[in-house]
Amino acid sequence: MAKVGSNTGNQTAERVYSYYPGCSQLATAEEYDVSARLVSRKLGIELRELEDWICCGASAAHSTDHWLSLALPAHTLKQAEEAGLPLAVPCAMCFSRLKFALHELENKETRDIVSHIIEKELSTAVAVEPMLKILADESLPIPVVKPLSGLKVACYYGCLLVRPPEVVKFDNAENPQTMERLMQRLGAEPINWGLKTACCGAGVAFPRLDVVLKLSYRLLSLIKASGADCVAVACPMCHANLDMYQKDMKAKFGEKLDLPVLYFTQLMGLALGFSPKELLLNKHITNPLPMLRKKELI
Repeated sequence: MAKVGSNTGNQTAERVYSYYPGCSQLATAEEYDVSARLVSRKLGIELRELEDWICCGASAAHSTDHWLSLALPAHTLKQAEEAGLPLAVPCAMCFSRLKFALHELENKETRDIVSHIIEKELSTAVAVEPMLKILADESLPIPVVKPLSGLKVACYYGCLLVRPPEVVKFDNAENPQTMERLMQRLGAEPINWGLKTACCGAGVAFPRLDVVLKLSYRLLSLIKASGADCVAVACPMCHANLDMYQKDMKAKFGEKLDLPVLYFTQLMGLALGFSPKELLLNKHITNPLPMLRKKELI
């Protein structure tokens, strides 16, 4: 991992990454991007946003054109390769598309075709890491100033962050524990529940909202029954489905859930002493502030 001596706030950065925010982080998931940057800076991690990144193709390209689904992430992979740094990716869907592209590019014939499409010679030399893995690195000190004591958290990975294991090569595909260990370091209590890698419906909300409501309600109802105060996620699409449609779930299934859904970086930010305003906690549809006040965490 690259070392630098440039100052990034209160600390000197010793861990440097190229950074691929992805489309959602600059729009509907702005709070994920903001909190990831704040936490990274606080922990001495420098994120260098790629200058000419483009959409990775999630979630439409791979269902419409195979070569487009490889060319889009390949453009970003080439940029990261030229930067000579590992690539940090906050969005689980972006991470999945970039890792799938790398996996496909291991085949020389495929690599030659995609190189021709983007008019740049490709390799598989770049390392692509999910932001969760980077920030949860147990060798990285976390200066907790506001422990999340008494907060019961359901850690939700979704279906793309840890699967398929031969492609993403991150944590256990059936029972991942990275986020749980991180929550424990922050002083929170991760609950034990059985659907942490089940699908929320992803982008199916556009053509079949009923499917998303059914899948997401199954998750949230189990989380609520398990006694969690909130849900921690690492994917903008998972966040949107679980946070945005709780009123629709109440209308359809007759249960008021009222479960705040937070990005894991926002929970890290709270423990590190950032304010709710700095972490954009007011942007969520299901308001987390009453619960956090009740827990005396803000």
